[in-house]
Amino acid sequence: MKIGTKSVLYGVHCFLLHPIFVFWAWWRLYGFPFDPRLWIAFFVHDLGYWGKANMDGDEGERHVEFGAKVMGIFGKKWHDFSLYHSRFYAKKYNANYSKLCVADKLAITLEPTWLYLLRANLTGEINEYMAAAKNNDGKYVTMNLSTKNQKKWFADVCDYLRAWSYEHKEIKIDTWTPEIEVSK
Repeated sequence: MKIGTKSVLYGVHCFLLHPIFVFWAWWRLYGFPFDPRLWIAFFVHDLGYWGKANMDGDEGERHVEFGAKVMGIFGKKWHDFSLYHSRFYAKKYNANYSKLCVADKLAITLEPTWLYLLRANLTGEINEYMAAAKNNDGKYVTMNLSTKNQKKWFADVCDYLRAWSYEHKEIKIDTWTPEIEVSK
């Protein structure tokens, strides 16, 4: 089973848990999400990881396209809302990240460490994330993440993403996220 599929089934992007944390993050940032299209977006935005061989490589970065296609039934605005929930994908295509991106990034900071790390270890996602953090010229270089141990790494990720989310809540220009190459 590919890592993306494992992530959606029982990992970091688990279809039963992750949308709940995105809902909670949205509520904290923007108030209660009354629009039912938001609830659908919370559920479908990361389902595109299904069948992906990596989480943060070119293939994994394109996971946003599936949720965007689903949300496209509500029009271009909703398509783009889901498509640009990745700050790297948005930057690559010279687009603004969406409010879904902000809530999605804050969502990780709301999870208990033990729950996140349990799922990340069960799927093996943690290995890819820690390796990316060690890469001094990679896409996470500006985050200054510790690789001393998983708990320290997770604490650093949460500190960074919490700060990023509140700084970018109103969809300011994102000067924090480095540009990366994403294949079409």
